[in-house]
Amino acid sequence: MKKVEIKPKKLVGNINIPPSKSMAHRAIICAALAKGESLITNVDFSDDIIATLGAIENLGAHYEKGDTWVKVTGGDLKAKDNAIVDCNESGSTLRFIVPLFLVENNKVTFIGKGNLGKRPLKPYYEIFEEQSIEYYNKEGILELKINGSLNSGEFHVKGDISSQFISGLLFTLPLLKGDSKIIITTKLESKGYIDLTLDMLKKFGIDIVNNDYKEFVIKGNSQYKATNYEVEGDFSQSAFYLVASCLGNEVELSKLNLQSLQGDKEILDILNRMGANISVSDDKVSLKVEQLIGTTIDAAQCPDIIPVVAVAAALAKGTTNIINAGRLRIKECDRLTAIASELNKLGAKVQEGEDYMVIEGVESLKGGEVNSFEDHRIAMSLAIAATCCKEKVIIDNPQCVKKSYPGFWQDYKSLGGELNEWSVGQ
Repeated sequence: MKKVEIKPKKLVGNINIPPSKSMAHRAIICAALAKGESLITNVDFSDDIIATLGAIENLGAHYEKGDTWVKVTGGDLKAKDNAIVDCNESGSTLRFIVPLFLVENNKVTFIGKGNLGKRPLKPYYEIFEEQSIEYYNKEGILELKINGSLNSGEFHVKGDISSQFISGLLFTLPLLKGDSKIIITTKLESKGYIDLTLDMLKKFGIDIVNNDYKEFVIKGNSQYKATNYEVEGDFSQSAFYLVASCLGNEVELSKLNLQSLQGDKEILDILNRMGANISVSDDKVSLKVEQLIGTTIDAAQCPDIIPVVAVAAALAKGTTNIINAGRLRIKECDRLTAIASELNKLGAKVQEGEDYMVIEGVESLKGGEVNSFEDHRIAMSLAIAATCCKEKVIIDNPQCVKKSYPGFWQDYKSLGGELNEWSVGQ
């Protein structure tokens, strides 16, 4: 097991925010479905993106990659017979890709690791049962076997489990012979992620009719068009440094598109409500704050930024209520328990409920040894908390950041962060 020891030190400087993982997944998938060659630039080859590249290869697409670009040659879906698709720990890869393997009659197995096997797949199971598609999955681990093909028609899908199921169908249904409709049967959470999917589909020549997020009308026999696309900066990763800036660090952020459709852009609104002033100069974003104040935060539309928002709340004046946060329990780890327990070890006052957190702000954190739960967002949130501690912070399994932000520790050091990594045992 590896650990990293962080000495409390102010982070100062400018940082280029890594490209959006959400946008890169979507662009690579659309490119794989388009005849011809598409060049996707400003790509960070995190473990999740590498999983998606492996998946499109199994679909019959080809790719060539450089340091920060990938050239995808797509076309007719000719999935490999009895393909085994390794999704690693990427929920996006799994849920986006599963229905694409059913455009033609196929037999395929999806595998993964970590908590991926515990993350819900029920909306797909319901479709499989309705359309007599054979499937089998081992309880608690991912070894999903499917056999069959998908027919166009009406798809009734819950909107409060994960928007990724809806995105997976939006990618797939234009390729089927007949027209289709997705009808959302509950309140739709994470609308921002659906917007990203619809926007990317449009860039690659696919127009979907969106009836107020209650239903989506999809024309069959559609053709994806190859296109070149530059991935924009990732708001879910910017959240770490934006929070850092609100806690006495001085970090300027470049490569952020303030007109972005990313749902995690909500971080700017949340920090603004907590007392931060946002300024933009020469395309650089910075925050200034005299005193963070507690507020109420709805986690339903932006679950990924909640762990680091909890760090801001832990040092804000007054009480912060984070509501509608139940989905954090089915991420790479149970993020509600993880961030509450580890911030409390550092001296915070966090009370965790079934789908909420109540955080009483404290003046300072003390430091100590904490657990990343092998979850990239927990590790990075605790690293930001470490800048405000009185004593050093030791985080275990720091390499888990590779899932979404492989260069995190390097960037942290470039801003003046002091850290020491070592391995424990075998």
